[in-house]
Amino acid sequence: MESFENKNSRRNFLKIATGTVAGIVTSGTWAEAAFFGDTHRALSLPLGICTSYDKTPLMKSLGYSFIEENVGRFLIPDKGGDEQYQKNAAALQTERFPVRSYVSFFPGTLKSVGNDTHHEAILQRADLALKRAKECGSANIVFGSGGSRFIPEGFDREKAKQQHIELSKKMALLAEKRGVTLAIEPLNRSETNFVNSLAEGVEIIEAVNHPRFRLLCDIYHMMKDNEGPEQIVKYGKYITHCHIAEKQNRTAPGVVGDDFREYFKALKKIKYKGGLSIECRWKDFDNEAKKSIEVLKQQMSEV
Repeated sequence: MESFENKNSRRNFLKIATGTVAGIVTSGTWAEAAFFGDTHRALSLPLGICTSYDKTPLMKSLGYSFIEENVGRFLIPDKGGDEQYQKNAAALQTERFPVRSYVSFFPGTLKSVGNDTHHEAILQRADLALKRAKECGSANIVFGSGGSRFIPEGFDREKAKQQHIELSKKMALLAEKRGVTLAIEPLNRSETNFVNSLAEGVEIIEAVNHPRFRLLCDIYHMMKDNEGPEQIVKYGKYITHCHIAEKQNRTAPGVVGDDFREYFKALKKIKYKGGLSIECRWKDFDNEAKKSIEVLKQQMSEV
């Protein structure tokens, strides 16, 4: 006779594998299902691509687990407005392929630091984006927006940091209200001059001190600024989501042949269970997407 413990385990797994929000499979449940089992096995993460939702049929056929969409294309469409959002949400219910996260939170014209900030406009956009992300069963919105947080020449750096923290605290409360996690994204120094490392991201996170305000680990940005994998281990408890691309020209994994295994070892060491999205420059999406998932799975299997 099957034990009560085994029955419970099977029942819990089925709940994880079939969890839904408003009829849509949630990305968080995909991540949990992918990690059900022996944590001593080779690293295995839900893999996605930062791309448009119309790529879903190809993504499914190649074995990806989710898409990471764009706030201004999917949640608050720059073209089509509310009507287009409703179409996007309908496509999500039809395809039943999760959008786990979103990039491009708000444009660089909305400034979070400097002499002329736009905090109220940012908060209004954030609240709507978070509300709709929740409706779509998504786990995260990435808080990158490097142009917004670029510190103007001559502006006091400490004052800019306090401005960003003040805004982030308010955004964390909106994230709590909507049940979606914000992931602050450190960007390499060629893209912005503020929050350029995991350590600097964690400095903001600790000041905000809210469980819905976490850290994004982008392996491309880390490699670009020679930030080693040991930083993942050091700040692992804050990491909620990851991005990846090759170092030199932000190409897709497998184009040049970058070795990510040391970074994967660090993710395995912290028992990371979130998603890993390819965020890169594509030349031949279909073929590179196919190669990328093969390369990432192979390198993860070796750690």
